Amino acid sequence: MSSVKEQYEAYPYPERDPKDEKRRLITGSPSHPLEMDQFLWNGKRDWTKPLKALVAGGGTGDGLIQLAQVLTGARRPYQITYIDLSTASRAIAEERARMRGLKNITFLTGSLLDAPELGPFDYIDCCGVLHHLPEPQAGFDALGRALAPEGGLGFMVYAPYGRSGVYPLQDAFARLLAGLPPKQRLREGRRILANLPKNHPFAQNRVVGDHKRSDAGFYDLLLHSTDRPYRVGEVVQALDHAGLRLAGFTSPALYDPSDLTGEMPLPEDPVARMSLAEELRGTIRMHTGYAVPKPRAETVADGHDLSQVPHLKGVAAAPLAREIEKRGQIKIKTEGAQVTLKLDKAIAPLVAGMNGRTPLAQLGKRAGIDPIAMAALWYPASTALLRHGLIHYSRLLC
Repeated sequence: MSSVKEQYEAYPYPERDPKDEKRRLITGSPSHPLEMDQFLWNGKRDWTKPLKALVAGGGTGDGLIQLAQVLTGARRPYQITYIDLSTASRAIAEERARMRGLKNITFLTGSLLDAPELGPFDYIDCCGVLHHLPEPQAGFDALGRALAPEGGLGFMVYAPYGRSGVYPLQDAFARLLAGLPPKQRLREGRRILANLPKNHPFAQNRVVGDHKRSDAGFYDLLLHSTDRPYRVGEVVQALDHAGLRLAGFTSPALYDPSDLTGEMPLPEDPVARMSLAEELRGTIRMHTGYAVPKPRAETVADGHDLSQVPHLKGVAAAPLAREIEKRGQIKIKTEGAQVTLKLDKAIAPLVAGMNGRTPLAQLGKRAGIDPIAMAALWYPASTALLRHGLIHYSRLLC
């Protein structure tokens, strides 16, 4: 069995070509500054103050490059420390940063367990790493100790139900291919996978696809030597042990079972409700979210405060506003299904004016809506849009 370090030296993950930085920026969750502000600082962070960040287990650099590039583009000060155990992965991340001319990044080869010695940090990115540690809780604990009191963690860990079929194959490959070098393990793994029955649980899984995209993806998904998934309750427990609490998952609607259960009574406990949703959906393959030190008060922006600045995510303001004005609803896709989101037509001019720089109060004033009516009108719409991750609040561009 190859070690985690040996794997990522042979197959840095995710597979990236630094030359591609000339034509695109890979964005996602966690660690986009707008999303960070939304979940960690009530949408009110003062971005004129330098952000001290750690990218823990940064791999080939997706989270690092996104964070540094967005802050650079917004002309906001930052200092980022990148750390990873793989020199091959680090080399790719460094070259990607060089291709973009990104500055104020310190690159280190090492373990995220050393994070407390490097901090404290305003923000820590740890995406797809903790579940690969021999003792994952030690990783959670180290990151918790490395956070500043007003800081926050953006994380992603694997979930079990959406990865059906993966773990039996990992176990079988570990026994069959023990002792082989990484390239031979990959070759034999691909050969065996091709011979599996078509009704194998993995073959029926429609939400995993890394094995089809690259050699590194195949190895990371099916040949990894250290990989444990987390259910919702286990995520919350791990964070709690580390002195942290869950601020929220980036796609709240996925963790709400009411869409599936209708009028049936549901548990009052939020963790029990989210766990029920995870079990009923059966397709969540990773948990992506944000956490903060337990002493911190509520940190998630909700649109109640009209001084907040809204940013639409993944949709353009003008066409979205036209759709709302015309139909009083929009259609979105989530987990492969189409969902109809009903919205008051009166919010159309507010949406049309969203440019990432204008506070809600000013949007309402421009639309001729008084503050009291504005609050009553906007909050239900904000709740619906936030639930599906279609809006963030942040003063990043102000």
